[in-house]
Amino acid sequence: MTVDLAQFLGQGQQVLLAAGIVFLRVGAMIALLPVFGERVVPARVRMALAVCFTLIVAPAASPAIGAALAQGVAPAQFLVSETIVGLAIGIVLRLMILALQITGHIAAQAISLSQLLGAGAGDPQPALGHFLTVAGLALAAMSGLHVAAAETMISSYEVMPAGRILPADVLAEWGVRAVAFSFDLALRLAMPFVVVSLLYNLALGVINRAMPQLMVALVGAPAITAGGMILFALAAPMMLGLWLEQFHHLLADPTGVAR
Repeated sequence: MTVDLAQFLGQGQQVLLAAGIVFLRVGAMIALLPVFGERVVPARVRMALAVCFTLIVAPAASPAIGAALAQGVAPAQFLVSETIVGLAIGIVLRLMILALQITGHIAAQAISLSQLLGAGAGDPQPALGHFLTVAGLALAAMSGLHVAAAETMISSYEVMPAGRILPADVLAEWGVRAVAFSFDLALRLAMPFVVVSLLYNLALGVINRAMPQLMVALVGAPAITAGGMILFALAAPMMLGLWLEQFHHLLADPTGVAR
């Protein structure tokens, strides 16, 4: 009986060690993951979510972690490598929220609404940016983010094995591509407002040259604001749909940076 108990305790220690290593990657990712890692979510809730995701991911990741331990990888190396991988994936996914905020800034600036309700959110941003951010988070949550996030965590062990520290040049290239993609997506989403603003200013310049005595700015400002709000009401569903599609592509392959 003593031998069986000792064997059971040894297996229990291995299971707890593997779960702790998984928690390093999962917890770092949850801290930055859209929806689950928002600042409005209490820290205790985020901790509970990290534990729940660890229980989901650990059975699938334990064989890889056990193989790495058998190869002699030190626990301290796991502490560094798993935390870096989790933070890297979380930052790449967090950039998708930054893309929505940049889109809101560009659109609001184009239709003269950049100062309206600018401090209404946790981060000072125009009302359009706050609306897009909240709507994007809601869509992500309703489209099965918890399932997709768990799949991403499990599949990450195939691309970035446990215990292997990512080289600095690989991380730098990955980060540059992710940042470039987020800005590119933001510009594509906001392009209708940029085009409308360009046409508006060209028309305003022509009218001003034709009628110098007319204060075209006072006449045109309400027009661009009203037109911009109408355009936003028509374009927002398509913008959010495109963003959600790209977000799920990125979740399926964070290292590829979706297109």
